[in-house]
Amino acid sequence: MNYPLELTFKIVAFAPQLKVTDASGATVCYVRQKLFKFKEAVEVFTDETRTEKKCEIKADRIIDFSAMYTFSTLGGEAFGAIRRKGMRSIWRAHYEILDHETPEYEIREENGWVKVMDSFFGELPIIGAFAGYFFNPTYLITRIDTGEVVVRIKKQPAFWEGKFILEQIGNIDDGDQLRIMLSTLMMVLLERSRG
Repeated sequence: MNYPLELTFKIVAFAPQLKVTDASGATVCYVRQKLFKFKEAVEVFTDETRTEKKCEIKADRIIDFSAMYTFSTLGGEAFGAIRRKGMRSIWRAHYEILDHETPEYEIREENGWVKVMDSFFGELPIIGAFAGYFFNPTYLITRIDTGEVVVRIKKQPAFWEGKFILEQIGNIDDGDQLRIMLSTLMMVLLERSRG
């Protein structure tokens, strides 16, 4: 993939939809979350026309407590997953990226205070509308075995859309590129309500 990747979505939309573009502006994928499902279900397409599906992401349970979201090919073969560690935290987000059943990477929020400030100011009348412009979380994806940071995900200030930049910092195996991008997409869908 041609980093940095840019992930954008409209904040006010009936069905959550995300678009990923690379450094040259080419579309990497287009994501649409299915509505009215008991379990989370996300479709990943090659572009906005939604004519060619790349893969799917499905939750393993209805309740979001430590849910695992599995990435599968169109034939139904699983090739990875992302799992939230514990319940939603007031302090920091924490996810694991799995290659089948083995955790290989983790996603952690870089600064927990940003989340606390965003939550606090987001509840205030009038001021809350601007909280997402000033408090922008940053997430780090690190290898579990070595602790090496491989990707930094930074939310960009924006009023009517969510915008994230994915910067490659360390080496990523070709087989892990897609898993890391899909994990980031799912994490953003789960965390999009703030910031």
